[in-house]
Amino acid sequence: MQDATVRSAGAIDGGLLRQYARVRGQTAALCAPLETEDYGLQGMADTSPPKWHLAHTTWFFETFLLVPELPGYRPFHPSYAHLFNSYYNGVGTQHPRPERGLLSRPTVGEVYAYRAAVDAAMEPLLERAETDADLAFVVGLGLNHEQQHQELLLTDLKYSFSRNPLFPVYGGDGTDLSAVRSRMAWREVEGGMRWIGASSAGFSFDNERPRHRHWLEPFRIADRLVTNGEYEEFIADGGYTRADLWLSDGWTEVRRSGWGAPAYWHQIDGSWHHYTLGGLRPVDAGLPVTHVSYYEAEAFARWRGKRLPSEQEWEAAAGEARGSSTWLESGAYHPRAAAGRDQLLGDCWEWTCSAYLPYPGYRPFNAELGEYNGKFMCNQMVLRGGSCASPAGHVRTAYRNFFYPRDRWQFTGIRLAQDG
Repeated sequence: MQDATVRSAGAIDGGLLRQYARVRGQTAALCAPLETEDYGLQGMADTSPPKWHLAHTTWFFETFLLVPELPGYRPFHPSYAHLFNSYYNGVGTQHPRPERGLLSRPTVGEVYAYRAAVDAAMEPLLERAETDADLAFVVGLGLNHEQQHQELLLTDLKYSFSRNPLFPVYGGDGTDLSAVRSRMAWREVEGGMRWIGASSAGFSFDNERPRHRHWLEPFRIADRLVTNGEYEEFIADGGYTRADLWLSDGWTEVRRSGWGAPAYWHQIDGSWHHYTLGGLRPVDAGLPVTHVSYYEAEAFARWRGKRLPSEQEWEAAAGEARGSSTWLESGAYHPRAAAGRDQLLGDCWEWTCSAYLPYPGYRPFNAELGEYNGKFMCNQMVLRGGSCASPAGHVRTAYRNFFYPRDRWQFTGIRLAQDG
């Protein structure tokens, strides 16, 4: 039985005051390139405007820390508890998600004033949390929650910008034109009893717990992500026109949505281009394919005569992950080529074949915070590894992301596996 240590790409370190200032500052820095008109963009019901992300992450600290923990604290605005609540039914009502883009008021300036007021009010609580473990946990949860929204801010903005025929430039290099596609190799992973899930050391979400044993058969896993060039071969071979490659729900979605390529891909003068946060660029064959749904990932794997790894297989393989990763702080805002690294952390979230379900013995966080993950454990698939829009240090090898199988606006990619 192997008790592999759960690896992290890093950790939020330093005192809570420094952690808080750094995370909150990074969110504001991500908004620095925006024009005022950009703050209210909401391209579809599943995305949120940048202004809403700024306010919602502030609402979290006000709702779960300032109101219950700071005697005499008065909320910044009586309506913000409703406007910026996402899905926490235990603490009140919510403004409809599809209508967040209609909130021209409060203004951008008023939202930044809200952030400043809450940050100032948090200082005594952050000092108290240095010696109060329960309080420190909620602060840590709030910071990890804000890091999740930093990624969502970028991916939501990318979707909204992609709807604009001017293809606005936010920033980032978009592509690496020197990318060279390496031959895919296979890594053997021994079977046996493995420990899966987060250890008790350090922060983890409730859906990563409890750490438990899981039996794995021997398997092989690709040493890198599937590239754009390989995915173009799938397209050229009629991948989107062959019903035999698709799950029934996936084939229905292909026909309903008219899919013929990953999200953000466009045919221009007979060649593929894709929209990146750095603008419209030619598709580089050597870069990882991204913005594909679970249905597309599964169909591609079937076309190649392979399969997607289970989340337990992925975690076992990630215990030996090597090489640097592309994270949000790189400023690339797009996955990069493998270049001698296995990409198990960073670059693209990797679809697994595992349904998002509770681990044996799962217990959600206490009280209203129990709504954070558990109630979404239905009809979604697990992704692992983080992406080029994930903050460095936020993602662990035990980290479980989850989306509906049709979703494509996140930086989602493909890693192949096969039986040993």
